[in-house]
Amino acid sequence: MAGFLDNFRWPECECIDWSERRNAVASVVAGILFFTGWWIMIDAAVVYPKPEQLNHAFHTCGVFSTLAFFMINAVSNAQVRGDSYESGCLGRTGARVWLFIGFMLMFGSLIASMWILFGAYVTQNIDVYPGLAVFFQNALIFFSFVHPL
Repeated sequence: MAGFLDNFRWPECECIDWSERRNAVASVVAGILFFTGWWIMIDAAVVYPKPEQLNHAFHTCGVFSTLAFFMINAVSNAQVRGDSYESGCLGRTGARVWLFIGFMLMFGSLIASMWILFGAYVTQNIDVYPGLAVFFQNALIFFSFVHPL
């Protein structure tokens, strides 16, 4: 059952050559997802300005998720594999530790946004939109990092 899609091929589109534009398209899609995540959170902050509606501390998840986004995209595949010409500060091990910390921040922010959604909004029977905004901001930033390992 595991290999039932091994022989499946998507139809080829002869009109567009994706081999040259793959990185550009991936970067544009990542930028749109990142922008949309922050746009949703800014919208929630404008609609719910009072701390009783949207606690200002809940913005911390988005800040750490953004920091992790930049940390993950700062490391190239060649640095992780050890194929780069420059060894950098700490070499391959340092790049892997940096990437690991970035992924831990990203997953931690996503888990914290779920905790905020359910702990502060769903179980309290109040308007859920601010909690959804925090969650979707972090989920969209999570899906926007372009680091194909």
